[in-house]
Amino acid sequence: MTTDLQLPDAVNLTPFQALMIPVALIGAVFLSLGAQFQSRGVQRVEARLGRQSKGLSVRHVVGLVSSGYWVLGTLMLGIAVVLQLVSITYAPLIVVQPLGAVALVITTWFSSRSSGVPLGRRARRAVWTCIIGVGIFVGIAAFVGHESAITSRQLVTVLVILAVVLVLVLVSFRLVAKHKNALYYIVGAGVLYGFVATLAKVVLNRFVNGTFDWLTVLAIVGVVVAASLGGYFVQNAYSSGSADLVIAGLTVIDPIVAVGIGVIILGEAAGAPVFAVFGFVVAAAIAITGVFLLAKHHPQTRS
Repeated sequence: MTTDLQLPDAVNLTPFQALMIPVALIGAVFLSLGAQFQSRGVQRVEARLGRQSKGLSVRHVVGLVSSGYWVLGTLMLGIAVVLQLVSITYAPLIVVQPLGAVALVITTWFSSRSSGVPLGRRARRAVWTCIIGVGIFVGIAAFVGHESAITSRQLVTVLVILAVVLVLVLVSFRLVAKHKNALYYIVGAGVLYGFVATLAKVVLNRFVNGTFDWLTVLAIVGVVVAASLGGYFVQNAYSSGSADLVIAGLTVIDPIVAVGIGVIILGEAAGAPVFAVFGFVVAAAIAITGVFLLAKHHPQTRS
């Protein structure tokens, strides 16, 4: 008896691709610890230099370099980035990228233990709402997604959208920054890092396949610009919010944006049934709702 049913590439992982799952999980641990130390470094620098009404000043940014906590956190985040790049180079983006949500659990536990302030039932429920939403999203993506060659037209589309996003972020920054809104910085950083992950995978795959052209150079520039601006937003988020809230936003919004680009623009879910598309929307809504609930009920926000 024969059958025409075939598993998509995204779940038909080779042993080496499956090895990228623990690599991504270890990266999530370093992401969590790095966020904690960077957040502590930002708070200490602001305690010494004073808080700013419109984001961190150049003086504050320079002061971060002299903070041992911030430097240690940056090194840990650097390790997390390297592990993430390794995992997305050799495994499908839709499988390994959302695994960073594990960092949310670690960061929340670590933050609660170090501060001695319990999260409370509503905040814990918000954390699990984020994780459940991301889990459903990844589960659907893994079964309907597949990797395919990325055309020049698709890469140009991603770069054009990134350019529009950068303009919107810079314009909105002048309007919102004075309010010290942690959620704004978190959403902005998550969107930017989603583009960073997608373009980084494209660039790495082109290097692996021996393809290097002017579009690849533009993609590298896009990665540097989006990562730099996203990093600045993260530091401002630490200034106005907790580390676990920052991680919640990044580990939810980042993968949703990255996977969304893969599904809509790169065709990684081409031919997916209607119920899968509906599932994507519902799962994303659940995860993002969790972020808003955590922003509302987190002890640091209430205080």
